[in-house]
Amino acid sequence: MATSGYKPRLGKDMRIKPPETAKPVQMRACARPECALEGSHRVPKSRENLTEHLWFCLEHARAHNESWDYFNGMNEDQIAAFRVDAMTGHRPTWPLGRRSARARDGQAFEDKFAVFGEVQEEVRRPVRQLTRAQLQALEMLNLEATATLQEIKARYKELVKRFHPDANGGDRGAEERLKQVIKAYSVLRAAGLT
Repeated sequence: MATSGYKPRLGKDMRIKPPETAKPVQMRACARPECALEGSHRVPKSRENLTEHLWFCLEHARAHNESWDYFNGMNEDQIAAFRVDAMTGHRPTWPLGRRSARARDGQAFEDKFAVFGEVQEEVRRPVRQLTRAQLQALEMLNLEATATLQEIKARYKELVKRFHPDANGGDRGAEERLKQVIKAYSVLRAAGLT
């Protein structure tokens, strides 16, 4: 913090935080033992762990980079496989519309959100406290108290199609039943179950 332009009135510095004295910057030494220059250029230690680095001066960093061969010790097939994987950032890929390479090889593929088809795990049943009206509404739809959102919606659609007056030739009994189904679904929607 520079003190240029600040002049205390009473001859004493009254600021809350007095100016800090500059700490001497410690320089990092070059990784070559015989070199006394600053190690300002980092280079990777090895191909297997690219996150660990050595710090060299410019001259030794150039010498290291010229002599370092990433593909040293790899045969032609390994180098070709590396080049192909590098096109996708070394991430697994598979053609569109097909199952994953892991699934083709017989390994289980976990698809919790049913992106590639149906959910493979057992459907988790909701645990909820229901009122008497909600239980009656579920009974009207012929569902259990642990019915999922998808089951409630599917049953509602099924019953509306079944009891609609156009499907029953204007039958009054079917019309009354349709009203009860709609009322039951409204109760469940108001409760936030759908």
